[in-house]
Amino acid sequence: METGYFKHESSYVDEGCQIGKGTKIWHFSHIMPNCRIGEDCNIGQNVVVSPDVVLGNNVKIQNNVSVYTGVICEDDVFLGPSMVFTNVINPRSHVSRKHEYKQTLIGKGASIGANATIVCGHTIGAYALIGAGSVITKDVKPYALMVGNPARQIGWVSEYGEKLHFDADNKAVCPATGEVYILENDRVRKLV
Repeated sequence: METGYFKHESSYVDEGCQIGKGTKIWHFSHIMPNCRIGEDCNIGQNVVVSPDVVLGNNVKIQNNVSVYTGVICEDDVFLGPSMVFTNVINPRSHVSRKHEYKQTLIGKGASIGANATIVCGHTIGAYALIGAGSVITKDVKPYALMVGNPARQIGWVSEYGEKLHFDADNKAVCPATGEVYILENDRVRKLV
């Protein structure tokens, strides 16, 4: 049966999933029931996508990532190798908290570095860049560059992922694309 997506023979896709054309699911991965996965996604080796997760188009998930129920990734999100999501604030083996799962939203174009941890219930803004090994314990602004444990903001990045340097007029130019950004009220936006 033609599905429009590729699934390696060692992987599983459970019933009720919607998977967009051009998506690739690599070795030893498991897509659990009722997930919605967009077009042209790349799901690396040993990835688990838990029930009811939503992934937009062109989402890239590197090896050894578990995307738990409650996570929503918008288009063009990058999840680095072995990064970690949580979905309950106070887990206990002997207490069932499945009704307490908290939503985590990863905004369009955001990237999360290798081995980072995203504590549930937060929003990572569009095009934010989370450094490798960082631990996110609060909401992250769009275009923010975050590092450390707990993560703190050390700057801003462009949609291309380049660090932005703002001048006296609160304008910055992406060195890779020439696109102009403005900083107003501690928020960055791209000028069109």
